Amino acid sequence: MLAETPGGSAIAIIGAGSIGVAFAIVFARAGFSARLQDPDSARREAAPGEITQRLRDLETYALIAETPDEILARVTIVPSVEEAVADAALVQECAPERLDLKRELFATLDRVAPAEAILASSTSALQPSSFAEELPGRARCLVGHPGNPPYLIPVIEVVPAPFTSEAATARCGEIYRAAGLSPVRLRKEIEGFVFNRLQGALLREAYCLVRDGVVSVDEIDQVVRDGPGRRWSVIGPFETADLNTRGGIAAHAAKIGPAYERMGAERGQHDPWTPELVRQVEKARRALLPLDQWEDRVAWRDRMMMKALSARLEQPEK
Repeated sequence: MLAETPGGSAIAIIGAGSIGVAFAIVFARAGFSARLQDPDSARREAAPGEITQRLRDLETYALIAETPDEILARVTIVPSVEEAVADAALVQECAPERLDLKRELFATLDRVAPAEAILASSTSALQPSSFAEELPGRARCLVGHPGNPPYLIPVIEVVPAPFTSEAATARCGEIYRAAGLSPVRLRKEIEGFVFNRLQGALLREAYCLVRDGVVSVDEIDQVVRDGPGRRWSVIGPFETADLNTRGGIAAHAAKIGPAYERMGAERGQHDPWTPELVRQVEKARRALLPLDQWEDRVAWRDRMMMKALSARLEQPEK
């Protein structure tokens, strides 16, 4: 049975590379009708097999409720943009990361897609104003930046431009949630968005540590994999800091903030955690977790990490 798509009857995915294939899985797994387009016939021919193999892997780990064939039946491979976008509620653009190509493609999408369709780019860094500002239908254009692969990493950043309508932004989030994704709406355009800026901050320091002869490439991965990565599979960096120090994030900032300030300055980035900023973050954390619930949350964190570790040890690699 097809899922109910807010504002239309199908999802169009433009580009059958790795992200396009992954989005086809996301939407078809959730029950949507998905049309996957690519101008390259080789990509169109390869896509069904790639989708099937990934669905079989998901089936192995009990991450789909239907058979691969049942899900694949909801994906249609088409050669033209016009065929893909017919009666689409959402057009998810997954073309290569080139500004000139995005501009050309969005001009085409704006011309041929239904007037009510949302036009979302999967770009990793480009701001929607850079490729959609001159379009007649720019009010329906935005960025929907996924994690990779989105069928395993559900967070998706919804990035409207100043000209994107509130209705289009809200409807896009509704469609993503209906597909099992976890949309986060950014309050302003910024290059690289949040996901890649956080990821990039860690990667920049990793490169510096290798360059400076502090540690090897493999050891960096080991530290993250067997260290903070285990916590980050359960909680994020602010909650990690909040739960790591009795007294919460304000106590953590008082104890470790000066050291982080020195480390940042060493790399030419002097961004101290000012008292005002710490109070802002502390207020947000205390609204989420009053200090009288701190002990219980620490115990919950540990149980969730135990559960994840147990599953990792019990499920052999195939």
